[in-house]
Amino acid sequence: MSGLLWDDVKPFFDTRYNGVLPDVVVEGTSTKDWQILLDLVQSRNWKGEYQRDGVPSALPTAAELVAEGAGSADLNVWPVPEVRAIFRPYSAESIDFDLDLRELQGQERLDVLLEFLTVIGRRLGKSVLMSPEGDYGHPVLGYVVETDQVALLADPADPADPASPV
Repeated sequence: MSGLLWDDVKPFFDTRYNGVLPDVVVEGTSTKDWQILLDLVQSRNWKGEYQRDGVPSALPTAAELVAEGAGSADLNVWPVPEVRAIFRPYSAESIDFDLDLRELQGQERLDVLLEFLTVIGRRLGKSVLMSPEGDYGHPVLGYVVETDQVALLADPADPADPASPV
């Protein structure tokens, strides 16, 4: 895991600078990776709810999920009851999801997030990067597969400029 402390990352969780729903992405994926994610949700006993046009539906296969597309389908996953990740199947080539920063306040919730990112990254064998809402390409923290840990990827001293390197 990571030794990230709430006081060190708190600026990245301030909705005044980063919006409410940061963007999280796993790039370089395939339908196979989406299936691994679906299997992970079940094996970890995370609560999962699939919605098609806002209507709860049976959990699909990865091929069905990707075919539905993000315009009409969402996969909501709760690693713990108070923290929800909203997976949006834009394409097979990336796994995209949002988190609600209001649910991620304090060290305990940060630890939930770090574990969630780590579990997903390890199972997929890929980095899982979190960027401020609408600011893809400028991750502030994430699970880095090469180091097998969650790390800061930007300077929290300047939350208004997430592109600032650590």
